[in-house]
Amino acid sequence: MSQIGSNWKKELVYNALYRMDESLRMIGISLEQLDEQDLWRRPNGASNSVANLLLHLCGNIRQYIISSLGGAADVRLRDMEFSQTGEKTAAELLEQLTSVIEEAKSVISETSEDEFLRIREVQGFNMSGLGVVLHVVEHLSYHTGQIAFWTKLLKGRDLGFYDGIDLNIKNN
Repeated sequence: MSQIGSNWKKELVYNALYRMDESLRMIGISLEQLDEQDLWRRPNGASNSVANLLLHLCGNIRQYIISSLGGAADVRLRDMEFSQTGEKTAAELLEQLTSVIEEAKSVISETSEDEFLRIREVQGFNMSGLGVVLHVVEHLSYHTGQIAFWTKLLKGRDLGFYDGIDLNIKNN
């Protein structure tokens, strides 16, 4: 068996948590650039504000990880994530997202191998616990990119996510 073969759960948990922390770090940097008006501004009628995306991420992570994987009640009201306008500050939204991510990381860390492999229904989709974690990491990353793009567009500057790191180093 390969080295990772016997440690797949440990490797999955480590990398999922790392990626979630990385997205949260980038969202925090983006939010530092935005004022409250920017936070709730929608680029157009077909798009969401940064604030609505943050509420959406909280709902999605709670539904997929905390409820489906962790067994908590599914209390998500998805449409409300997109209809709110100006009720919370950037600091409140970041605190809410941080709290949800920390709770989700705890659930992921405590999930058994059997639960990672068990098929369950989430939001009408059938997927394993592994699929649930992959969905959340991908979904969080996707919206982190949208938040970063919108912030760069509004502010006209690089966000410096990787300042001090040489991203041109070649693979060995």
